Amino acid sequence: MSSALQIVWVYPDLLSTYGDRGNMLILAHRAKARGIPVQTVEVRSDEPLPTGDIYLLGGGEDGPQALAAQRLNADRGLHRAVDRRAVVFAVCAGYQLLGRSFYAKGAECAGLDLLDLYSDRGPTRAVGELAGEVDPTLGVPMLTGFENHGGRTHLGRGVRPLVRVKTGIGNDGVSEGAWKGTVLGTYSHGPALSRNPGLADLLLRWATGEETLPAMDDTWPTRLRNERLSATGLA
Repeated sequence: MSSALQIVWVYPDLLSTYGDRGNMLILAHRAKARGIPVQTVEVRSDEPLPTGDIYLLGGGEDGPQALAAQRLNADRGLHRAVDRRAVVFAVCAGYQLLGRSFYAKGAECAGLDLLDLYSDRGPTRAVGELAGEVDPTLGVPMLTGFENHGGRTHLGRGVRPLVRVKTGIGNDGVSEGAWKGTVLGTYSHGPALSRNPGLADLLLRWATGEETLPAMDDTWPTRLRNERLSATGLA
């Protein structure tokens, strides 16, 4: 690459729970290990979003989630990024933000309308291991993660579910996450990309335009994956 890969962590002051910052660290590590120059940028909610290659959104509580939606809609930087096919990876509250609407503190809030979906409240809180088969189109092994959310997400025809659920709830007990183009959302913490290096590499391939990336020694991520999948009876 002629210039560094720009990885933007969006609003760490509002959306940064359950170790989701780890997704930025994993992406940077896996890129550098392949000789891809990387620059990571953490952009607070009172700052404009810069031009980047990969944008990361994490989990957050209701109040910060609603405020993040207001500021991102006013900024429009993420909308412009999607228009130019930058990569967006969003987790939990960040995932809900990508849709048309979500609920925070009992009130319906406008989302960013970047994916054809909406979220409301479920009958129970979804807490625990989350795993399932990833959409085969993506060529990524089974997803493993940890979920902790009260919402349920309903997908429209304009998106594809990321996962068919084997353990946990995800969107609705059947599907988990959603994706379209180079925008992908999930309820999986863990952080997600430490448990799912194949998913991390998918994002890097999207961002670099490379069909394949050099292999890495994934001994430790594989051990982690096997441990967690064994705990759910899926290994």
